[in-house]
Amino acid sequence: MKPGHPQICLFQPEIPQNTGSIGRLAAGTASRLHLIKPFGFDMSDKNVRRAGLDYWPFLDLEIHDDLETLLARFPGKVAFFSKFATHDYTEIPTDTELLVFGRETSGLPDWVHTQYASQLYRIPLFHTEVRSLNLANAVSIGVYDLMRRRGLFEGNHHEHD
Repeated sequence: MKPGHPQICLFQPEIPQNTGSIGRLAAGTASRLHLIKPFGFDMSDKNVRRAGLDYWPFLDLEIHDDLETLLARFPGKVAFFSKFATHDYTEIPTDTELLVFGRETSGLPDWVHTQYASQLYRIPLFHTEVRSLNLANAVSIGVYDLMRRRGLFEGNHHEHD
């Protein structure tokens, strides 16, 4: 993890391919990935590794038994993504350290919506029949927007052949 890069938290992820893709994103952005147990898959699942390709060794990963303990490490510096939020992700304070995403099927637990109501953010959708974005896409939007607003892109471009 590089200083100033946001950290990513997945609350009880259920789909191994999403977790693998997000692991790859975290490695590529030098962001730490926090996973909250239980998972809907085994971490040795080939789909986790396949989605992360050969980048998994570069991943800065922490696994936690509960969300509360992790949140205590980031007092006031957490943003939660929820389709029930009233603030857009572009309003996340730039000093936010941890971006938290809920389960693919049921989102964040009710106590998060109650206890952290002012720290809930949404990614707007423009078609009423679309309930939500794929989790890996949502994480990408949140991480890259926060990095852009922090000015982390200047001078840090990786040139491709």
